[in-house]
Amino acid sequence: MKFTTNISSDFLKLSKMPEKSKPSLINFAATDFDTLKAELVSYVKAVYPTDYNYFSESDLGMMFLELVAYMGSVNSMKVDMLANESFLETAVQRESVKKLLDLVGVKLKGPLSSAADIEVTFDNASTEYTITPENRVFTTTSPEDGGQVTFTLYKVVDGKVDTANSNGSITLYDIEADPSVDALNPVGFSNLAVQEGSLVSESGTFASTEGVKTISLANTPVVEGSIQVFITSENASVDGAFTEVPSIFQASGVSDKVFEVVSDSDFRSTVVFGEGTVSVSPGVSDTYFVTYRVGGGVRGNVISNSITGSLNTVEGPTGQIINPAPATGGSNAETIEHAKRWGPLTFARQDRVVTIEDYVSFSNNFVSDFGTVGKATATTRKAYSSGNVIDLYILEKASDNQLQKATPNFKINLLESLDTKKMITDEVVVSDGLIRTLDLVVTIRLDKKLEPNEAVIMSKVRDKILAFLSIDNRDMGDNLNLADLNRSIFEVEEIRFSNIDNLSKDVVVEFNEIIQLNNLTIRADYLE
Repeated sequence: MKFTTNISSDFLKLSKMPEKSKPSLINFAATDFDTLKAELVSYVKAVYPTDYNYFSESDLGMMFLELVAYMGSVNSMKVDMLANESFLETAVQRESVKKLLDLVGVKLKGPLSSAADIEVTFDNASTEYTITPENRVFTTTSPEDGGQVTFTLYKVVDGKVDTANSNGSITLYDIEADPSVDALNPVGFSNLAVQEGSLVSESGTFASTEGVKTISLANTPVVEGSIQVFITSENASVDGAFTEVPSIFQASGVSDKVFEVVSDSDFRSTVVFGEGTVSVSPGVSDTYFVTYRVGGGVRGNVISNSITGSLNTVEGPTGQIINPAPATGGSNAETIEHAKRWGPLTFARQDRVVTIEDYVSFSNNFVSDFGTVGKATATTRKAYSSGNVIDLYILEKASDNQLQKATPNFKINLLESLDTKKMITDEVVVSDGLIRTLDLVVTIRLDKKLEPNEAVIMSKVRDKILAFLSIDNRDMGDNLNLADLNRSIFEVEEIRFSNIDNLSKDVVVEFNEIIQLNNLTIRADYLE
């Protein structure tokens, strides 16, 4: 069989590339559309100086050159993005940051739920009161978005909310009425808390015969640390409760009943068990029962006296609950900016706290039922020959990304966690950091012709100032440099002049103090 083609002579001319006409220099730095288009035009003119002269914008040939330039710019963007997303310092995608931190065993933190101490008042006196599970749930309104927030009543044991008995009853004892029961370490009226989040339970059977056993949780976002797993098995070594660990490989032996929680960038969670070589692995046909809480975030940091309701008891008396102080500890999922800053330091600590930098890193990554560290700093002083006193100053993260003094329970949690990581000879003293509230009055000057756009420009300036003074971008001990603040304002290109009206000099703070913006006033002036 014979094939024939009919190729025009003009095309054959264009396909020939005379050596003498080849460009002597190729701009390999050209990545954007306009530059690539110009380079392509120059290339064609250099290679085909007499054979092709159709460079009108409406010409079909120019359309093809523009298509090539378009594809080149898209590919250049993707290559740059892949390069940037391969390094923690330049990565901007949450999934990329997560994967890079996963390589060194550091996990992005999910949303955390708030908790609040409550007071209970019963209408009839008794020495003990039993509250059934169905009477332990209360709802209120979130100040963040106006939606409903669910809280569940729990015991508080050693400064921690005890969620292990999520589905069981709670018995309260009136210790003042009957002091003898105190010897049994009962739960009195002051040992109670409500914690945000809706309790969810799932059950099923392991069907797979091969590979790692996993449980994909159906609901999201899962409150970090709230997952409890129970296995029912004929094998005694598998049957019972399993404990969450940061990594399966931290199991101490093949007999450990542990699991690891793996989450994607959207915090869809999967429970992962060992394979039997590093920890206990459930068997085929074993049944699992999982409970966890769904919720979390700053929306749960409700105001004081907002959590109310009736507390029905088995014995008959009815109690009324109220939170005398705001709920604290609720925080959104960890930002990639926080993860990029503190993740490498977490890895460097290697799960121990020795240096001052270790104390600061550990504290800035610490979360508990009663709060999340917003900012921390530390200093050391010699106490005796064999050890040091570490003065740790912290501020708790409140709602709206603000800072506040930490609650006593939160400080207790932090000290208990540090005790397991620090050198035995070190003594740690946790104190409140200092907050320097700041009011700013800023005057900006614009061209008169820009007056119709004043609202837009003012919004840009406000965003620049808020970003500059954001607690995410500042640490304890950071002074406020007025020149730097004005420099950030001038990043708004329409600004011709700016002045901080109520400050004449830089604001200098102590090493354990941080500046927090209170009020911001922006005024506009015009140049004729």
